[in-house]
Amino acid sequence: MTAEPDPRDEIAEHLPSLRAFAMSLTRNSAAADDLVQETILKAWSKFDKFQPGTNLRAWLFTIQRNTFYSERRKRKREVPDPDGHFSRNLSEKPAHDARLAFGDFMTAFDSLSPEHREVLVLVGAEGFSYEEAAETMGVAIGTVKSRANRARVRLAELLNLGDGENVLAEVDGATLAVVNRGEASAA
Repeated sequence: MTAEPDPRDEIAEHLPSLRAFAMSLTRNSAAADDLVQETILKAWSKFDKFQPGTNLRAWLFTIQRNTFYSERRKRKREVPDPDGHFSRNLSEKPAHDARLAFGDFMTAFDSLSPEHREVLVLVGAEGFSYEEAAETMGVAIGTVKSRANRARVRLAELLNLGDGENVLAEVDGATLAVVNRGEASAA
């Protein structure tokens, strides 16, 4: 009984043909060598899929062809950026910015007078109307409107916000309501 030869032992005899085929695909010596190497690595890792007794050369050429076209499709979706021009312009806002903005908000909010904090919580965060806040606070509605406006202006100053600027864009809705709600209620 003779054991069948291991197909892995035959790979070396197919290397010149694989290199020639790779050259015909890539038209570049270095790229052809890389393609042959990638083909051999894939074949070696997938030898359990090879059917002994079938054409090893055809199997290797199929792997090489599929590898070449897969890489080609992948490169079509990539933007060449040899000098790093595009990558320098890419950025993603860090996830911690919202926590930092909220910390800044809380520091500024805590520095407001108790009357200003109270009116912002009632009118902003809790959603009370000016009338409801006036009743709860035991003051005239005009006082509530005045305090809410002054509190929002002071909070914006403490946060160094310009007109229309919203540093708290990623902060939860209740916090934003404290800053913005009074403007909507005043309308």
